[in-house]
Amino acid sequence: MLLEWWSGTECTLFTDQATVDRFGKEHVVIILNHNFEIDFLCGWTMSERFGMLGSSKVLAKRELLYVPLIGWTWYFLEIVFCKRKWEEDRDTVIQGLKRLSDYPEYMWFLLYCEGTRFTEKKHRVSMEVAVSKGLPVLKYHLLPRTKGFTTAVQCLRGTVAAVYDVTLNFRGNKNPSLLGILYGKKYEADMCVRRFPLEEIPLDEKEAAQWLHKLYQEKDALQEMYNQKGVFPGEQFKPPRRPWTLLNFLSWATVLLSPLFSCVLGVFASGSPLLILTFLGFVGAASFGVRRLIGVTEIEKGSSYGNQEFKKKE
Repeated sequence: MLLEWWSGTECTLFTDQATVDRFGKEHVVIILNHNFEIDFLCGWTMSERFGMLGSSKVLAKRELLYVPLIGWTWYFLEIVFCKRKWEEDRDTVIQGLKRLSDYPEYMWFLLYCEGTRFTEKKHRVSMEVAVSKGLPVLKYHLLPRTKGFTTAVQCLRGTVAAVYDVTLNFRGNKNPSLLGILYGKKYEADMCVRRFPLEEIPLDEKEAAQWLHKLYQEKDALQEMYNQKGVFPGEQFKPPRRPWTLLNFLSWATVLLSPLFSCVLGVFASGSPLLILTFLGFVGAASFGVRRLIGVTEIEKGSSYGNQEFKKKE
């Protein structure tokens, strides 16, 4: 609701009609670049516009499990959590993926193959690893981590029909933030979507890993084109926003805020110092929770994962 109705952020797809016609009609794995603070919000809004938000899944870092509301909700939505240490994550990830192999509705399973958000420091370390391994240097992405991708493809083969590669950027060379969305700033997001049938991805793990590295070289070329021309290749589609997010927000606001305002008036009308202090403590805790949620999205406050981990073997 904040992205679509409060800030009025626009999201444009660059793809072909045949791909758009398949949205919401097949199980897919989605690969999205992780450069922006609100890239997940753009993913959510596209999922919602095609009726897929309720059955969207993601391979997420375990720290998000402890984020108020969002993390707790994801736990019950069968989101697959990982510690980003493959030796510890392997069994957990495979078990989570196998639970999704017979998911009753069409689902979109999101992977951030870079493992962490792009920063200059992480990029420098990542490219040192790329050079040491004889891999092409990327300009706009971190070196993709292949274990999660190859495992997801292996576990979901027979369920998933295709991989959607999504490359995201913002017009005007803007770097949007969640705080900007809360302040009502409008951004224009462009997303290049390419569909790859799962049959095109090799069965062999090493060959599948090479396929992923080649994909990221192509994503880098797409970002270079966008920076030069301001557009991605392909037809442009602007899926209309649906009213359900706004109606859902207004409904819950009516249900929850009306008694809350009455409660606030009652607290201050009581004149009880203890009651007022308790209420203020509750407000402080709620503010802390919201700030922590926003902090999770801020690049400068992101984890140190990737600064040194790239120097270790996957």
